[in-house]
Amino acid sequence: MQRQPRSRAAAILLATMALVPAGALAQATSVPVAAAAAPPAGASFMTGDWGGARTRYTEAGVNLRGDYVSETFANVSGGQRRGSAYAQQLRLGADFDMARIAGWTGATLHVTINDRRGTGISSDYIGNRLPVQEVYGGLYTRLSEASIEQNLLADRLNLRLGYFAMGNDLGGMAIGCQLVNAAFCAHPLSMSGNSGWYNYPNARWGAAVRYKLAPELLLRTGAFQNNPRLGEEHNAFKPFASGTVGTMLPLEIEYAPGSAPHSTALPGHYKLGAYYDSARVARQGETGTVGQRYGVYLLADQTVWRDGANGRGLALFGQFTANPRAASQITRWYVAGLVKTGTFAGRDADTLALGVAHAQLNPRLRAQAAESNPEIDGYTSLPAGETVVELTYGVQPLPWLGVRASVQYIVDPGAFGYRSTPDALALGTQLRIAF
Repeated sequence: MQRQPRSRAAAILLATMALVPAGALAQATSVPVAAAAAPPAGASFMTGDWGGARTRYTEAGVNLRGDYVSETFANVSGGQRRGSAYAQQLRLGADFDMARIAGWTGATLHVTINDRRGTGISSDYIGNRLPVQEVYGGLYTRLSEASIEQNLLADRLNLRLGYFAMGNDLGGMAIGCQLVNAAFCAHPLSMSGNSGWYNYPNARWGAAVRYKLAPELLLRTGAFQNNPRLGEEHNAFKPFASGTVGTMLPLEIEYAPGSAPHSTALPGHYKLGAYYDSARVARQGETGTVGQRYGVYLLADQTVWRDGANGRGLALFGQFTANPRAASQITRWYVAGLVKTGTFAGRDADTLALGVAHAQLNPRLRAQAAESNPEIDGYTSLPAGETVVELTYGVQPLPWLGVRASVQYIVDPGAFGYRSTPDALALGTQLRIAF
């Protein structure tokens, strides 16, 4: 009951930003008038251009952001019990172009606040590890980013420093967000589940480096704080809270065909990465501790067909991660899927996506559960992992509104709870609104 006023306060903040006189921030430099064929200013936002205020803010170097996502699902079969659940995320932020504001070329300041509410269909009804709702978790208001980004060397080098999520820059796969389950959108859960790797909205102090080795070849690395206590609600606006246990050191190289200027290649992304976590944690399935957690991953997506005339196309994607048994809950991670853009006649922007994800449970944990619980009929009676199959169909009836229907079938949803649970079927929708 005490959380609801925060959600209302976030909405009031957005409305207040719209009413502040944008002329107070305007500079003498003006932006050329767009061509007549361009969409009206503010057409991509539900609240429009605020009577021209949004455009004036942008010209002054202040880009205000706001979006809302809701995910409503029902467990109609299997799992622990039937029922429905609603989860939502409200996000407000601003990007400050320091070149326009203060003459600081190539620098941008980012600030983001995130608020999540609702109930979880996975946690409350199915009992599975791979969350059906991507926006469920951390049900409170928090500071999700306060960072500065700097471009150098004709934009070949990008540096980011401050308080932000490690996954903002590494290990991501945007195409996966054509599906709703957190297993696909937008990072392999094995990375955040097995180490101090933190994805949005969980922010940590860190430094990220991105360097363009060649027009289609990128190198990413950095150093990030591992402080699990920053994920606690009472530290939501305390970025300097104590509790640091180690440092995350990632390294990733990406080949992005089709990204170079004037390239005619079909676009794709191929990411090979590894990470090291210096934190000391309990050894999995055994006594004692381990002080070195690490993992490797391979992420890839590739457009295999494209009709340039109307934007229709077909892309394939896949993921693989591997982690040692000593410190990992998920030792292997496999994902495969496809996204079809353009479905039926006159539906060139609609998307049809299909994905399959499998998380393999550490066999040491299975053995430990079987030995410690006499009611379990041996090691082999426990599921070896959890699998989710998801099919979605997405439409965008308005530039600022996206609607996605989702069907998810979860195989062995009790695997990470060390129990046999009937396969579950979840049906739901996702709604996205850009303010």
